[in-house]
Amino acid sequence: MRTYLSVTLSAVLLVLLAVLVPLSAVAAWVDLEIDDTDRYVSALSPLASDPAVQSTVAGLITDEAMRQLDVGPLQEAVEELLRGAVQSFTTTEAFQNAWDLANRTSHETVTEALDGDSGQAVVIDLAPVIQQVKGQLVNDGVPFAEQIPVQRTAITLLSADRADQLRSNIGWLRYGSVWPAIGTLVLLVLVVGMAAVRHRLRGALFAASVAGAGLVLGAIVLRILISVGRDRVLDEVPVGDRAAATAVFDALTDSLRTTVWVLLLVGAVLAVGAVVARVVLTRRAPRRG
Repeated sequence: MRTYLSVTLSAVLLVLLAVLVPLSAVAAWVDLEIDDTDRYVSALSPLASDPAVQSTVAGLITDEAMRQLDVGPLQEAVEELLRGAVQSFTTTEAFQNAWDLANRTSHETVTEALDGDSGQAVVIDLAPVIQQVKGQLVNDGVPFAEQIPVQRTAITLLSADRADQLRSNIGWLRYGSVWPAIGTLVLLVLVVGMAAVRHRLRGALFAASVAGAGLVLGAIVLRILISVGRDRVLDEVPVGDRAAATAVFDALTDSLRTTVWVLLLVGAVLAVGAVVARVVLTRRAPRRG
């Protein structure tokens, strides 16, 4: 009877952890990174030196500028010159500053997408970048640079439909903040503590091994959710924006992937350590008798 009860409780704990661990991690991530403007910008800031982002930005700015320019037979030559100049600008510190400003502004669309009643696409508006590019090219004497229009030119990160789905699926997690993670930790402490009180060291070690396995299982579920979410988010992003959107998604979820590895390591150490300790205790018990 006791064995059956232990197996049942262990299974329940594993299922709870498999659900609570990924939900807690996502809730904390949304609160600490997605909802926080400074951390959001900090996560995306390194992408200013990412080749995929630089190429996408240069292409979008050049294409938009050429739609507004009519230079007759010089169209192709001017386009090639302008594309090269913009691509060169993306390696400068001025571009880094403009990129950070664009992301700080785009964070408003992220919060609006999660708060709004109807979905709207989440984008990075490149207008601050275009302003910097235009000023730099004009100073460098690039032909027709003064005619480059400074207007809304965006990289799509999340389609309107996906924004709706995101809000309905994880919007409620925003209100949980870090409390689900704290609750999960308290649950683990209580389970191991109660096992130690009722069954002493052996019971505590058994509970610790189950908790460790639960953390590993929860980490695996979290990793699957990240992969599935990545595919679903990028599925509806325009092809021309997909490389940059992929880089942005990976940058924003980098802390979540780090959490997966931390959970795997902690869970494995806890489970294996507890099992080894139980084996050692079991072998020593007959000798003492």
